Amino acid sequence: MPVAAPAYMPEMLARAALALHDNALGIAEPLLKSYLKANPLDVRAIRMLAELAARIGRTRDAETLLRRALDLSPGFGAARANLAMVLHQLGRPAEALAELDLLLADDPGNLVHANLKAATLGRVGDFAEALSIYEALLQSAPRQPRLWLSYGHVLKTVGRQTDGIAAYRRAIMLAPTLGEAWWSLANLKTVRFTAADLRSMQAALDSPGLDEEARLHLHFACGKAEDDRGRAETAFHHYAAGNALRHAQLGYRSEAITEHVDRSIAMFDKEFFAARAGSGCAAGDPIFVLGMPRAGSTLVEQILASHPLVEGTAELPDLPLLARRHSGYPDAIAELAPEELVRLGNDYLARTRVHRRTDRPFFIDKLPNNWAYLPFLHLILPNARIIDVRRDAIACCFANFKQHYARGQAFSYSLADMGRYYRDYVRLMANVDQVLPGRVHRVSYERMVTGPEPEVRALLAACGLEFDAACLGFHETDRPVRTASSEQVRQPLNRDGLDAWRPFTPWLDPLLTVLGDLADPATGGIAFAQRRSNGQ
Repeated sequence: MPVAAPAYMPEMLARAALALHDNALGIAEPLLKSYLKANPLDVRAIRMLAELAARIGRTRDAETLLRRALDLSPGFGAARANLAMVLHQLGRPAEALAELDLLLADDPGNLVHANLKAATLGRVGDFAEALSIYEALLQSAPRQPRLWLSYGHVLKTVGRQTDGIAAYRRAIMLAPTLGEAWWSLANLKTVRFTAADLRSMQAALDSPGLDEEARLHLHFACGKAEDDRGRAETAFHHYAAGNALRHAQLGYRSEAITEHVDRSIAMFDKEFFAARAGSGCAAGDPIFVLGMPRAGSTLVEQILASHPLVEGTAELPDLPLLARRHSGYPDAIAELAPEELVRLGNDYLARTRVHRRTDRPFFIDKLPNNWAYLPFLHLILPNARIIDVRRDAIACCFANFKQHYARGQAFSYSLADMGRYYRDYVRLMANVDQVLPGRVHRVSYERMVTGPEPEVRALLAACGLEFDAACLGFHETDRPVRTASSEQVRQPLNRDGLDAWRPFTPWLDPLLTVLGDLADPATGGIAFAQRRSNGQ
């Protein structure tokens, strides 16, 4: 029999709710668990514990708790809304949309639910409907800055840059301290802030009671503004301040990825793959473009998606989710039977089908972080194409330091963590080159920018594709692009980003120390220690 959420809130649960509101999770968690031990059917407490789990990244636990709350109380709208958000975060947009449709059927005027539906539609590539929802919402609520912000995101994605800028500016006009709107303008990479903009951002930073999220976004935006003016020291201090705030929130452990790579190298040797030759799903339609973020993966995706046989999709979360479905990765992978490897490959194709919008025979998954699961990728999809986009380590790492990500990339908020992550990435890729020679095609960002045609021809050949001149005119391809490089890949190639790190050299020692004398194959094996000693 369904359980209704009682109106009265006991004192212990009220204290837990207050702690959750204040993000005091260490206080909220024991209170909620103690309360639920005595009151296991209280759906409000179950929902609060689920929200706590989602905040600390335990999204699967959050889903389980929310489904339990809805089993007990199917009409508990707050739990259903939380479930829709969790499913959105888990990369299961079709399920999230089903929950949102139920919510909107009961409450069609709910701005929060409609906004999340539009964002989820955008995630599966249905931008026309997402724009339609935002435009209807803005007709009824034109003074909601966050609606204008979300609307701007979709406009940017579909290439309507002027309209996107206007939407971001409208959000700022309504809420001058909305740091995310300022950062969204900066994140277009093509917008140059005026002196008045910079004064407005500094005034926002000086506002009493400014929340931490707004502050870190403003620091990143101010960093971009000062960087564009050539004021490297001031820009770096803003970047560093924004990174420090985000780093403190995330609690990232660089040792975890190092251990992951160590275990992967130890397990996935030549004998391991030889014993499983011929396993996995035979499909050859996925093209994985992976590597470090800010290494040029969006550029490579845009080049490939300009080919008439290739569809660009997005950074799809499905491969890591499938790999982590088996607790104890990578050790658990050794226990998988051949039929399970086939099933996992088919599962990947089924999960990603929601992102397909054409009947082109090939599609791109450009989640950079897929590199960490490359051996698993090969096992379940041995015929998929794999492209590793490699960029000079210092340039790549510093480009990440300047970038604030909406989600993920927790390694990128510390120069030292960045260097360790880059080294671990190179270590695993080198191991794959050794045990699966020729399996990965590597693209040099620097060579692509300075002499594109040979790199483009080699890239297409590696994907089994005939050369098409449209791939050299990639900037003219009209398609949605959702990443931070969306506006850059709509312009012809240029060398602007190759040396952007050099004015910041005096403050890069934490990064350079960790990189040490690591030689980067993408730039001809130049040793960084030698480069520093030569003053280059």
